[in-house]
Amino acid sequence: MGAPSSSQHPRPRAVAVVPARLASQRLPRKMLLAETGLPLCVHTARNLARCAALERVVLAVDHAEVAEAARAHGIEAVMTRVEHDSGTDRVHEAASALGGGFDVVVNVQGDEPELDPKDLERLVAAFASAEVEAATLCAPFANVDEAAQPQAVKVVRDARGDALYFSRATIPHRSTDPTRSYARTGAAAWDTVARRHVGVYAFRPAALAQFVSSPQGALEKLENLEQLRWLELGRRMRVIEVARAPLGIDTRSDYDAFVGRVRNGAVR
Repeated sequence: MGAPSSSQHPRPRAVAVVPARLASQRLPRKMLLAETGLPLCVHTARNLARCAALERVVLAVDHAEVAEAARAHGIEAVMTRVEHDSGTDRVHEAASALGGGFDVVVNVQGDEPELDPKDLERLVAAFASAEVEAATLCAPFANVDEAAQPQAVKVVRDARGDALYFSRATIPHRSTDPTRSYARTGAAAWDTVARRHVGVYAFRPAALAQFVSSPQGALEKLENLEQLRWLELGRRMRVIEVARAPLGIDTRSDYDAFVGRVRNGAVR
C-alpha cells in the first residue's frame, strides 16, 4: 500500500471521558442507581470499553461517592470541580489532568449505557481526516411524532457532512399541509434530509480547549444547545450518521425500562 495522503492521519488515539455528576434534577442520584446490580455510570463505562477505537475510558466525577463506586468496579475516575456549567467543561478538566498523548477526546454522557461501540469507532475514525476538529453523531428519526418533540434535537448537514445548524425546531421546514408547502418541485423528502442529533461529541484537544474558553453564543443561549457555540465561532463539526439513536436515561421511566432490558438480556 502507498503512503497515506497528506490529508489523512494515522489511526487517531482516542480517550473517552464520561462526565458523571452526582446531582441530577429529573432523576436524583442517577449515576449511582444500581437496580441492575451495577451503577448506571459503570454500565456506560463498561460499554465504552468494548469500543476498539478507545484506548482509555475515564469517568469525570464531582463527588467522592461516584469515584468510589467506579473504582470498586475497576473503572478509572478523575475528580473535577462541582461548579462546572456543562459536561463539556468537566470533560476538558478531566482530559487536561490525564496529560497529553491523545489525538481525540470523546465526550459520552454517563446516562448513555447503550451506545453502539461500532458507532463510536466511526466517530473516532472521522479524525483520520486532518480537516476534522470536532465531530458528533446523528440518526434517522423513528417517526414523525418524535421529530416534532423539542427534546429531539434536529440537525441538517452540508454536502461534506458538516453541521449547518442544530435546532429544537423542526428543520428543514416541514409542511403538514401539502397545499401550503414552500418546497419546490423535486425537493427531497423531509425524512431523507432531517436527522436526529445524538449527543456524543469528539474533539481534538486544542479544539476542546478553544470550545470551553469561548463565551456562550446568542444561538446557544436561545436554543440551549451548547454545540451551536462551535458553529457560531465559524468552525465546522462533522456529523456522522449511524443507524439508530440510543436510548438515553433522563427519567425514572427511562431507567425502569433500561433495568427491564438488562434483566431480559437485551443489554450486555
